[in-house]
Amino acid sequence: MFTIAAIMIGAALVTLLIVAAAKPATFRIERSVSMEAPPARIAGHITDFHRWRDWSPWEKLDPGMQRTYDGAAAGEGASYAWSGNGKAGAGRMRITHAEPQRVAISLDFEKPFRASNVAQFTLTPVGGDTLVTWTMTGPQTLLSKLMHTVIDMDKLVGRDFEAGLQNLKAVCEQDSEHERDSERSSK
Repeated sequence: MFTIAAIMIGAALVTLLIVAAAKPATFRIERSVSMEAPPARIAGHITDFHRWRDWSPWEKLDPGMQRTYDGAAAGEGASYAWSGNGKAGAGRMRITHAEPQRVAISLDFEKPFRASNVAQFTLTPVGGDTLVTWTMTGPQTLLSKLMHTVIDMDKLVGRDFEAGLQNLKAVCEQDSEHERDSERSSK
């Protein structure tokens, strides 16, 4: 009996390793939402890490999270480091490219695990709206491939992207509404 169980467990582990090893060398998570705001206004909320508290889904995970801002105040060269509880983890982001229609961010996680990824926001005008696409890509080690075999990271992180994009939409559309109200009252 023991031998059959050991063989079955061994076969399951070998199968898991084979499935994990066959996964691509990189991963990609992507979500999009349309916003009633111009790209430059939206980019302003993305390129200023101080403003991420208004919309980032991770900013509320730890009320005592420590934040450090370095480099430029906003835009290319701006950086942001955080250290929080087990949910928030620790890491650092640095804006490597900033223009109204594309923002690229180098993203290095320290906790709960080490990883280096690239986040990108693409802001595409569509009629009077802007389609905002948030993407994260990075390498997959054998360990992360194993983890992604058991846990659907696209769903897990994708939910956070969806929440963040909805928060960003609310903030940016509220800014647009305030601007329209100001224009009406000045006429």
